[in-house]
Amino acid sequence: MKVIDILAQQKATLSFEVFPPKKDSNFDSVVSATEKIAALKPSFMSVTYGAGGGTSEYTLHIAKNISDKYQVTVLPHLTCISSTREHVRSMIQRYHELGFENIMALRGDIPKDGAPAHDYHYACELIRDIREIDPEICIGGACYPDGHVECAHKNEDIEHIREKVDAGCQFLTTQMFFDNSVYYNYLYRLREHGVNVPVLAGIMPITNRKQVERSVSLSGTTIPNRFRSIVDKFGDDPKAMQQAGIIYAAEQIVDLLANDCTHIHVYSMNKPEVAAGIQQALAHLI
Repeated sequence: MKVIDILAQQKATLSFEVFPPKKDSNFDSVVSATEKIAALKPSFMSVTYGAGGGTSEYTLHIAKNISDKYQVTVLPHLTCISSTREHVRSMIQRYHELGFENIMALRGDIPKDGAPAHDYHYACELIRDIREIDPEICIGGACYPDGHVECAHKNEDIEHIREKVDAGCQFLTTQMFFDNSVYYNYLYRLREHGVNVPVLAGIMPITNRKQVERSVSLSGTTIPNRFRSIVDKFGDDPKAMQQAGIIYAAEQIVDLLANDCTHIHVYSMNKPEVAAGIQQALAHLI
C-alpha cells in the first residue's frame, strides 16, 4: 500500500524506522529486532540505506522480509550522494520488481573522506529521476524543523523543501526534534511558503546519554533544558534512562496528537522494547 494512501485513510498513524547492519556479523540480530518491531503492526516501517548504496542488499532483504512475513507496508530509503544515475536506476527497478510501492528519497550523508558526488548533489534531483522512471511510486522526503545543518538561512532551506515537493515528493518526514514548539512553528512556515503535503513528526526516544550529543551533531536540533535535566539525573542508569526517554517521547507525541498533528514517525534505533513502550503508552490514542 502507498504511504500517502495510509496517511489519507487513517486519522492517526504511528510508524517506525529501522536500519540495516553495517557488518555481516550483526545481520541476524538486526533482522530479529526488525521482525519484533514489525510484529507490533505499525502503520508502516521505513528501512534506511547507506550513502552510496553501502547497505543496499541489507535494506532490500529487511524490507522484503518485513513485507512478506508481517504484511507491514514498507518505505525503503534510497540515497543518491556518491551514486551514479545508472546505480539509482537499477535500484528503483529492483524496488519495483520486489513490489515496493514507496521510496524515501534522500541525498544521504556526505562520506567522511569527503568523496565528491557523482551524478547527484541534492535530493530533489533524485526525486525527479524516480518520478520519471516510475511515475506511480509514492515518494517521501526529509525536512528539518531546525533548518538543515548545511543551510545558513531557514527560509532558503524551506525553498529547497518546496523544490522537493515540486519535483514529486508526496509527503515529508521531519528530522528529530525535542521541543514541539519548534515543529509547530516550522509547520506554519512550510504552509506559508506553499508546502502543503503531509508532514510526519519525527520523534526519537533518547534512551542513553551518548545519543544526546550525537543527535545534536547530526540534526542541529536544540535540547530543551527540561530534557537535559532528565539526562543529568538518569543518564548513568541505563534502565532508568530508557524509561525516562520513552516517557518523554510519549509525552511529545500526546501533545502533537492533542494539537491535531496526527502522523508520527519514530526513530526506533532497532530497539523493539522502545518501540513497544511507545506503542503501549499510546494504546488508546492512535
